[in-house]
Amino acid sequence: MDNVIAIDGPGGAGKSTIARRLAEELGYIHLDTGAMYRAVTYAALQEGIDLNNKEALVKLTKSIEINFNKDGEIFLNSKNVSKEIRSSQVNKNVSKTAAVKGVREILVKKHQELAAKNKVVMDGRDITTVVLKEAEHKFYLTASIEERARRRFEEMKEKNKEANYEEIKENIARRDKLDSQREHSPLKIADDAVVIDSTELSIEEVVSKIKAIIEGA
Repeated sequence: MDNVIAIDGPGGAGKSTIARRLAEELGYIHLDTGAMYRAVTYAALQEGIDLNNKEALVKLTKSIEINFNKDGEIFLNSKNVSKEIRSSQVNKNVSKTAAVKGVREILVKKHQELAAKNKVVMDGRDITTVVLKEAEHKFYLTASIEERARRRFEEMKEKNKEANYEEIKENIARRDKLDSQREHSPLKIADDAVVIDSTELSIEEVVSKIKAIIEGA
């Protein structure tokens, strides 16, 4: 898959920001797969579905329509929910949705269909290991938990949202544990992925590093 760049990594590592910038510079489409799981979670919360009810979550996932526009904004049943899916309530519960095998199977098929039709930069937690195993360019982006919490804290402050650094750090640590230990498609580093620690790097430096690796391949 020459026209696909796959990026994995834990929450708060900057995957979406890096992927979005990379897509802009390369003229590719950015597909934030995590946003799709967030959209399902948001829909479930809106409909009052018990997130421990796997059958209900799978049924919901089958019934809703999720799409992206060229700017990477996500739409749930034709409604732009790009902001809503970033709420603290969704943050706390998205791992439950993402751990459901049936939900993952439905969304993974959607991810693969989108990648087959477009030049894409796709980021998530199992893109290099499950969704796009044949991608030519694979990256695993990470950063210290303290730095990831700081970034999320600053991001929320900029959006004038209430933020507590310790609570954010705790949530990220919990998400890391759930993602890496889940039964289906756990977060892990693909054998052929290039690992980039962005703790001490700026967005521009990470993007430049990835582009240099791609262009030198």
